[in-house]
Amino acid sequence: MKSFSSLLGTRKQNKVARFAASIVATLAIASPTSLTNAGSIHSANATPVKTTTVKEITSVSFQLNQTTPNIAQLPISKTQYQAAGIDPVVLVPILLVGGFVIFVPLFFGGLVVIGEREVGIVVRKFTLSGRGLPAGSLIALNGEAGLQADTLAPGWHWGYWPWQYSVKKESVIIVPQGEIALVVAADGASNPPERILGKIVSCDNFQDARKFLTQGGEKGRQMSFLTAGTYRINTALFKVITAANASAHGMSPQQLHIYEIAAEKVGIVTTLDGSAIAAGEIAGRIINGHDNFQNGQKFIDAGGQRGLQEQVLLSGSWNLNPWLVNIEQVPMTEIPIGYVGVVISFVGKEHEDVSGASFTHGNLVNQGHKGVWVEPLYPGKHPLNTKVMKIELVPTTNIVLNFTERISGKHGYDTNLQALKLLSFDGFTFDLEIFQIIHIGASDAPKVISRLGSMQNVIDQVLRPIVGNYFRNSAQEYTILDFLTARSERQVEASEYVKSALRAYDVQAVDSLIGLITPPDELMHTLTDRKIAEEKRKTYEVQQMAQTQRQQLVRETALADIQEEMVQSEQSVEIADLKAQAQIKQANGEAEGTKLRAIAEAEGIRATGNAKAETYLAGVEALGSQGYTAMQLMQIIGDRNVRLIPDVLVSGNGSNNGLVDGLLSMILWNQAGKGELTPTPLHPQPVVNNGQSTTDNGLPPIVVNFPVDKST
Repeated sequence: MKSFSSLLGTRKQNKVARFAASIVATLAIASPTSLTNAGSIHSANATPVKTTTVKEITSVSFQLNQTTPNIAQLPISKTQYQAAGIDPVVLVPILLVGGFVIFVPLFFGGLVVIGEREVGIVVRKFTLSGRGLPAGSLIALNGEAGLQADTLAPGWHWGYWPWQYSVKKESVIIVPQGEIALVVAADGASNPPERILGKIVSCDNFQDARKFLTQGGEKGRQMSFLTAGTYRINTALFKVITAANASAHGMSPQQLHIYEIAAEKVGIVTTLDGSAIAAGEIAGRIINGHDNFQNGQKFIDAGGQRGLQEQVLLSGSWNLNPWLVNIEQVPMTEIPIGYVGVVISFVGKEHEDVSGASFTHGNLVNQGHKGVWVEPLYPGKHPLNTKVMKIELVPTTNIVLNFTERISGKHGYDTNLQALKLLSFDGFTFDLEIFQIIHIGASDAPKVISRLGSMQNVIDQVLRPIVGNYFRNSAQEYTILDFLTARSERQVEASEYVKSALRAYDVQAVDSLIGLITPPDELMHTLTDRKIAEEKRKTYEVQQMAQTQRQQLVRETALADIQEEMVQSEQSVEIADLKAQAQIKQANGEAEGTKLRAIAEAEGIRATGNAKAETYLAGVEALGSQGYTAMQLMQIIGDRNVRLIPDVLVSGNGSNNGLVDGLLSMILWNQAGKGELTPTPLHPQPVVNNGQSTTDNGLPPIVVNFPVDKST
C-alpha cells in the first residue's frame, strides 16, 4: 500500500522486508515440526503427533474490528504425547517458542494468506495523512481510508497490519455452464438520464475494479454480464447476481440461464434501454453489428432504440442480458399449401409504390418497405415478426362459396352468406341457393388485399352484392315456372355475368351454380300434380311399349319355330327363280339365234333375188320380155327333164274303165323301174283329169307352177 511504502521509503524496500519476514515465518513454522520428528525416534510405533500445518494457518482471518490476532490452537492431549514418547514438560517451551515465532510475523509483519479459490477485499482503517474519499465515492483508488479498489490474489501478502487494515476473504464467483451472471456496480460515474444500464468498459470482466473506475464505468446495473467461468471480483464494488442467489434479488433463476429459442419458434425482442423510438413508428429499426442483441453496447452505440424491435431472433441459444432484452417466443408464420401470404408491414422504409399506373386502387411496395408487399409469401414457414407485420392468407385454389344456410365451407368465408330471396315476374317469392366458385392467382393476391384489405372483405363487399343483385334482377324478368324449367340457361347467363364483374377486382369467377330452388307451397302442389300426371303418362307409354315388345317377342318366337320351313321355302323360291331365269336366258338365246339365222337367210335370199333380178333385167333388155321368158321356160324344162307329155293319160271320154286303166298303167310304170317322180314346182305330179276340159287338139293342158320370188 502507498502508506506502508512511505514508512519504509520505497516499494522495493517494502518487498525486501516482506521477503525477509516470510523466511523467518517459514523457519518458525518448521521448528515444531523438526522437534516432533526428533521425538518420534523414541518409539517406532508411536502415534504421529498432530501438528499445525500451513493450510491450517491460512484459515486464520482478520475481522474488521479485530485489534489482536487469533492464534491457532493446537489440540494435543497428554495421552497422545505420552504415546508418542514426548515429555509434556519439554513440549510446553517448544509451543511457547513456536507461538511466539508465529505471532510476531503475523502481528508485526502484517501477513495475510489468501487461498487459491479466494479473493481478499481490503479495508484501510486510517491514513497518517488523514486524506479521505472524494464526495460520492465508495471505493478508494489512491490509498484513502475505506474500501480499496485493489484486491488480494491467492498467496502470502505482507504489510497488512491488523491495526491499519482489515482483509475480508471472499470466495471466487463461479458461473456454471449454461448460465450468466448480472453485475451491479456500487460506485462509478452517474448514468446519463436517457440510459438505465451502465455502459460496458474494458475491466477484465469486472475483475479489475481500478480500471473500471478510471475508465468511466458507471454505477448501477451493468449492461455487460458474466458468462460461464470463474471470476475474482471485488464484491465491495460489484454485486454479482447468479442463478443461485437470484431469488434474493427479486429475479427468477430461469432469467439467468442462457436463453433458448425453440425450433420453429421466433423470438420477438423488446429492448429496455436505448434512444426513444421516432414519432409515428411502432418499433425500433434494424441495427446491425450487435450479434443478435448479445452485445448491448454496440446496439446502443449504433443508435438502437428502446421498445419493440423489428428484428427477431431465430431458434438457438443466446447470451442475453434480461435487464436489456425481453423475449417473447411465437410460432413461425406458416403458409399452408394452396395459399399465399400477403404481407402488410407496419414498419420499414418509406413506401414506394411499384404497382404501376394501371393499378389505382392501392399501393404495393417492395420487401422491406412499409405497406403491402408486392411479392407474396409462398407455402412454407417464415420467421416473421407478427407484432409489426400482418399476414393475410389468400387461397390460390378454387374455393366454393355457398349462398345457403345448409352448407358452409371449411374456409369459413361464407359464414355470412344465405340463400337469396327472389321475386319472380308473376309475383311469387322463392328461395334460391347459389354455389359460387372463385379463384385468385398468386400474383394477383397482393392487389386484391391492397384494394379490399382482406379475403372476408372480398366476399362481403364484392361477391355477395354482385351475385345477389344479378339474380334479383334476373328473377323479375321470368315467371317462376320459366325460372324452374330453364334453370340451366339462367345458370349460364349468371356465370358469364359474374365472371365479367369480378374480373375488375382481380378475382377469377370459375363458375356459378344454381342449387336448390324453393317455390311457394301452393305452386309446388300444382307442379307436383302435373308431374304425377306426366309420370303416369310415361308409365302408360312404358307399359304400351312393353306390350308391343311382348307382341314382337311372340311374333319372333313363332317365326323362330317355322324358321326351318321358311328357309326351305325361301330356298325353293330362289331355286325356281334361278331356273326361270335360266330358261328365260336360254329362250332369249334361242330367239336371238333364230333371229340371227332368219336375218342371215333373208340376206342370202335377198342377195340371190337381187342377182336374179339383175339377170332378168339384162335378159329382157337383150331379148325382150317375151323372148327371154320363153327362153327361161325352155331352160327350166330342159334342166328339170320336164315331160311335156305324161306317161299315162287317163281320160274320161265316156269309157268307164279310164281311171282303172290309168292306175294299172302307173303300177306297171313303177314295176318297170321307171321310178317315182318326186313332185317339184317344175316337175308336177301326173295330172288326172276327171271330166276336165281339153285343148283344141284333144290333149289336156299342161300346168306349170313357177316358183314365187319371196323377195318381191
